[in-house]
This record gives sequence, structure tokens and C-alpha cells, in this order.
Amino acid sequence: MPAFELSVMRKKIYKWHRTLSLIISVPVILWASSGFMHPIMTNIRPHIATQSYNAPGIDSSQLKRSLQQCLQENKIDSFNNVHIVQMGGQQFYQVILDDNDSDIRYISTRTGHLLKNGDELYARFLAKFFLEGSGKKDSLAIEPMAASDRDCCIMATTNVMNSSGSKIIAVSKLSHFNEEYKYINRLLPVYKVSFSRNDGIRIYVETASARFGFAVDNKRAAFETFFGICHTWEWMNSLGNTKYFIMVAITLTGFLTTLLGLYIFFTTKTKRSDHSLVKARRNHRYTSLVASLFTLLFTFSGGFHALDQILPKDKLPDHLHQSIAAATIGQDFKKLDSLVAHRAIQNISICRMNDKQYWQLYLKRSSKAFDGRTDLMKNMSVSLPDVVYVELPGYTVLQNGDEQYARYLASGFSNNSFEKIKTVMPVTTFTNEYNFIDKRLPVWKVGYAVNDNERFYVETSTGFLSTRIRDKDLWENYSFNFLHKHHFMDWGGKTVRDASTMFWAAMQIAMVIVGLILYFRYRKRKASSA
Repeated sequence: MPAFELSVMRKKIYKWHRTLSLIISVPVILWASSGFMHPIMTNIRPHIATQSYNAPGIDSSQLKRSLQQCLQENKIDSFNNVHIVQMGGQQFYQVILDDNDSDIRYISTRTGHLLKNGDELYARFLAKFFLEGSGKKDSLAIEPMAASDRDCCIMATTNVMNSSGSKIIAVSKLSHFNEEYKYINRLLPVYKVSFSRNDGIRIYVETASARFGFAVDNKRAAFETFFGICHTWEWMNSLGNTKYFIMVAITLTGFLTTLLGLYIFFTTKTKRSDHSLVKARRNHRYTSLVASLFTLLFTFSGGFHALDQILPKDKLPDHLHQSIAAATIGQDFKKLDSLVAHRAIQNISICRMNDKQYWQLYLKRSSKAFDGRTDLMKNMSVSLPDVVYVELPGYTVLQNGDEQYARYLASGFSNNSFEKIKTVMPVTTFTNEYNFIDKRLPVWKVGYAVNDNERFYVETSTGFLSTRIRDKDLWENYSFNFLHKHHFMDWGGKTVRDASTMFWAAMQIAMVIVGLILYFRYRKRKASSA
């Protein structure tokens, strides 16, 4: 190419680079500054005692009323599931009436009386347990004389409402995600339990599985608001998919601008001069060169992630419909106790599989088994539960019951036959494929040799589908985890990964600021020479 034409082309590239850089400068600063703050946000979290609830175990001596009697007396003909829970020193059947966990009732195992506002009381009990742990005055043990002294329901209500520790000032139930409890938390419905403390802490709990959902105080809420405004642009949510189209356009512009800048760097030379404009240009060149690789990584992975939000998704059910007729329930705890060799039964659940009903017996484990869930974000793993499946009405144990149920659930969600199953394995640790954003652990991974090697991650304790992943989904998954969230630094642990994220986010800010300084000096010089 002739020198004159090359010179004209370079001038055009300079102009495009400058114009595009100005267009994306504010979005890049917003994204980079909030990206810099995100590791701080994940580390400065409200302090809570634990993220797991290790139930004391079922006291069979307190099962004065059978489940079938309690259901009949409370006019419940069918239900979705049942557990046995303890709160306020009392024991209750937790009867989940529908698939969506929107109607949960609590019936005393002693008297068969219905506990008024039972689900809200249980939310209060769990939230306080997660926040402060178990106190002496809030013993989980059953009070043996409660039934003869006063009604169990009255005692449970009194004990929960008047428990020691931080005072609860508000309880509300959420069936949809909102600005504070976002989709990333996954679990619904949940209760928001607010405490009277200087930090204004709120604990979100899922009562159907006695699970911790989310904890936020005023400081964390401020970080979340800042991140929502600057990084995920929640102020544009009303635009729907248009928001993601805008994000894709800006990230693509940032990617192309970086490529143009690299072309300019490698096709031109740095001048030697003490002139302020030349020095500013030189500073911008070398700052941008250092930051450019991660600019490409951030813009590509961020744009790919935004594009993925636009692409159509297969709508899959998150659970299979299950209706248990109250008349078909048998509950002989002596038989159940003998089947598990008199090991303590921590909780029960019920499931339907291949037109048969099974008790799921969760056996008591030591507190050590729950250590991994005291902070799931840091430990990223849990232990596999010890669960026994007992077929009804014959009370026979199903071998490998949890695996069999995982196969059944995956086949129901996928509409694939059992013969197409390629792999079945328990998952107790978050991985690059099944990561922290999926929330639920432990789960079973059931893989098929069809539909792009689809694999279903199912939670047998609740019968829920956590996620479905195919080979083509991994491109976006790996792109976002490795290129955007710096999981390629996992070898050094979370601290090293966070430091890497913060340093390179800061470099993006420095690159833009130096570039803006160069631009305004250029404008000033041009104005003075006019």
C-alpha cells in the first residue's frame, strides 16, 4: 500500500479509535469500578453463626398421633410432602400441601392440633438459628411435660416469639424475586426475617427444606445497590431484552476499540519528547498495552454473557407433580427404626417413584458433617446425606434408593428413557460446570448420550431440578467463569483470584482515565491553535 494511502488509513483508524473510546468510556468506568468492588462485596458479608441447620432428630416417643390421624382430623385429603420438624421445644408434622411450597401447615405430633401461623413461626426460628446459633434458652429438646401442662402449639409459639437474642421486628413471605432478593439466590418461596440491630440485618430462609437463603445488612445492601446500578444496570430492567442488546453493542464496541488501539500501538512509534501532550500519549499507549489483554477478556465474556440472556431457552419444569393420598400413608416408626438398625432418624420425607411411594429416611449425622455448609461460598462443598428409601406399604428397603430416585427424576424432567442414561454420580462440590450460582448441594448428575450430551442436576431431598446443562452451554459458562470472574486463578484460592480481578479492573479504569486526559489535552491544544 502506498505511503500516502497508509497514512490516510491510519488517520481514520486514529479517529475511529478516539470516537469509539469516548462512547464507551463511561460504561467501562461503571463496569470496571463495580467489578473492582465486587470481591470486596463478597468478603464484607454479614456475620452469621451458620448456614446449615443440623436438626436434633426425631423423638419417636413424642409421636403420640400418627400422621394419618393428624391429616384426617385436619381435613387434609392429599399433600405433596411431609417432614417432622422441631421448634420452640416442640415437634410437628410439617405438611406441604402443594408443589410450590406456598401452603405449609404444622400439626403437633402429640396432640394433632394445627399450629397457627406455623410457617411464619418456623421461619422466625430458623432465621434466629442461622444468625445466632442455638442458645441455652432456645433448646431444641422436647419438653416432656408440655402436653400435660399446656397445649404444645401455645408453648411453641410462646417459646419462639419470646426467644432470647436479637429481636425480630418484621417477617414477610416472598414468592417472587425483588431488588434485594435477586434471581441469583434461586430459592423460592422464602421468608424475609428482619432483626432490630444497628446493622439492619435481614435473613432469608426457605422453610420447606429448613435452608438458609441469603443474609444482607445495610452495608451489604449498599454494595448490592451500587453493583446493580453500575454493573448489571438494573435501572434498565424495564427495557427487557433491549437492555442486553445495548450491553452487547457496548461490549462489542469496546472489543473493537481495543483491537484498533493495538493496531495503532504496533504500527506506530512512540515519540521522545517532554511535551505534555506527547507524554500523555505515551502514558496512554503503555497503560493500554498492559490492560488490553484483560479488556479483550472482559468485553468478550461480558458481551457473550449478555447475549446468552437474549437467546431463547428451553422451559423446563423445576419439579415433578406429586400428590400423596392421605389414606395411603402408613407410619410404623418401630418398623422404620428396625430397618435402619436403630440409628437416629433426623428427618423424613416422602416421594413417588414408578407408581410406588417411599419414605426417605435421613439418618442423623455428627455436627462435623455440616461444617462445609457453615460458609458455602468459601467451602464450596457439602457431605452426602445418609438416606434410606423404604417402600410402602411393604416396608422393604430399596437398594441404592437415592441413585434410583435421581434416575427417575432426571427421566421425568428430560422425557428420556432410562436406557439412554450414560452416567449417574453424586455431586457434593461446586465445579466449573456446576458452580456456586446453581446454589443447591448435594445433587445428582444424570447424563445422557442424546441432546448434545445433556445432563440434569437433580436434588433428591426436594425433588427439584437444579439445572440442565448441554455441551453448547459450556462455552458461555466457561467464558464467564474463566475470562470474566478469573476462575483461571483458582489455583491460588479465592484471595488470589479476588486480587487478580481487582488489579485488572483497576487497570481498565487507569486506561480510560489516561485516555481521557490525552483527549482533553488534545482538544485544548487544538482550540488554542485555532
